[in-house]
Amino acid sequence: MLDFRQIPIGFSISARSSRLPARSSRPCRYNNYIPVLFSVFFILFSFFATAQVTSTVDSTQIKIGEEILYIISVEADSTDTVVFSEEQTFAPLEMIESYKVDTTFEASKYRIIKKYGLTQFDSGHYTIPQQRVTITNKTFLTDSINVRVNDVVVDTTQQKMFDIKPAMQVKAPPFNWIEPLTWILPLILIVAIALFLFRRKKRREAAEKKLPPYEEAIVALKQLDNTQLLKENKSKEYYSSLTEIVKRYLDREVDEAAMESTSDELISRLMMHKDAGNFDFDTETIRKLDSIFKRADLVKFAKMNQQAGQAEVDRKTIEEIINETHEVIPEPTEEELLKNQEYLEKLKKRRQRRKWILGISGVLAAVVLAAVIYGGVTGFDNLKDKIFGNDLRELAEGRWIKSEYGNPAVILETPEVLIRAEVSVTNANESIIKGQDIFTYGEMKDPFYIQVSTIQFQQKQDIDLNLALDSVLDDLEQSGAKNMIVKRDDFETDKGINGLKAYGDFNVQVSDNKVLNEKSTYQLMLFAQENGLQKVLIVYQDDDKYAKEIIKRMEASIELEIKQKDGK
Repeated sequence: MLDFRQIPIGFSISARSSRLPARSSRPCRYNNYIPVLFSVFFILFSFFATAQVTSTVDSTQIKIGEEILYIISVEADSTDTVVFSEEQTFAPLEMIESYKVDTTFEASKYRIIKKYGLTQFDSGHYTIPQQRVTITNKTFLTDSINVRVNDVVVDTTQQKMFDIKPAMQVKAPPFNWIEPLTWILPLILIVAIALFLFRRKKRREAAEKKLPPYEEAIVALKQLDNTQLLKENKSKEYYSSLTEIVKRYLDREVDEAAMESTSDELISRLMMHKDAGNFDFDTETIRKLDSIFKRADLVKFAKMNQQAGQAEVDRKTIEEIINETHEVIPEPTEEELLKNQEYLEKLKKRRQRRKWILGISGVLAAVVLAAVIYGGVTGFDNLKDKIFGNDLRELAEGRWIKSEYGNPAVILETPEVLIRAEVSVTNANESIIKGQDIFTYGEMKDPFYIQVSTIQFQQKQDIDLNLALDSVLDDLEQSGAKNMIVKRDDFETDKGINGLKAYGDFNVQVSDNKVLNEKSTYQLMLFAQENGLQKVLIVYQDDDKYAKEIIKRMEASIELEIKQKDGK
């Protein structure tokens, strides 16, 4: 029995040579037919070279409503562009499904397969019409195919009949609050943001349209004159508006606390400003203002009826007070104007900064809202993969390739083409091993790693898969698999080929002093033939979804090149 512990399983490359038989120099008596044979060969070659598109069905007879699988097969070069028309019509049959395009790689050619599910709900004989396929701007038509749709035979004499069951009352399913909330909450957020921005815009526009204090007071007095408050005997409302106009003017020009002060407090503050020399107020002006405030308080709170024409006199007096105050307020100095200009510049920059903050916040809110809606509809795992990427998902949903590797060949589908690795065979093993090949995708520390290796022995060997598996696991540990957990089980492919499988997990050593904390999952499959050993190793970082899909698809696609006893 062969001792596998002395052989580095899967780490060498075999070289082969071939010899061509010598050509006979004897003249051929069929030389006269060579031109004719060459012409026939050229015509056949041209026919087969252009016959790149074929069509088949899985059955030419179905029952009413059953599915016919209509298959279009295209053989093309890697540089060709193949387009299946989206306007394919199969009338009088109906297309119930258009399946995804499947691609395989065979003998330096791509074989592209497109499947359609067809059906018909009336019995009879039908013809599937020709379908159009475009290969690099050249149009091909498939052959038409005849099918038959049979009636479903029902024998009422043998089939037992049952009465129609009565309707049953079932409880209504509980209301799902989560689904409407995923739409209502984002909608409320959008409306709230829109209202906030709209009100902010209105306030900003109102502030920009605000007049200077003096002009604002004069305009307000004229608007008060246009009201009908006095004619309607609404003295309280009239005096409230009149005192508010003068207080707002004084608040903006003289004292910032004028609007919050009572009448007596405001008169006291004006006297303080006069005594301090801040403003050259006339004492008579302050006295007139005090009289109007007291009369207004009596009208508003004591419901006093003033004399006829008194309100018009007070209104005229207020305008005179505003004019006198405007005259005594000193003009701002150049230094004050400069400071005010600097303040306005700072205020402008502050507003501009707030606009940027609001704009960025709005964009971020819109992005978050769109992400929430997209995640609520398609799933948050899908959203996470779209934002951060998922290597395993890209492999699972990408274009797969079916190919042969090594000798005896291992045939399987993989997300990417495996690359031949450069390895060598030691002199000690040359007498045992006739040839060895190894093919890989990625590295063991990557999210997904594939290794396929084959060994062909010089002589017939009695292969013990358990010993071979021990040797492979030892090599795996030497390659950087640490803290390995091993489980063993018999394995059989979908094609009925038996083997031995080991699976579990380990930590990958990436350097002399560093081992990855995250566990990597592995599956190792070994197959023994009459004079060969084949290995398929898959190492991946388990994400509980796409990795299992990849593993399941790869396992289902495994085929082996079985060697016959006669060597054929």
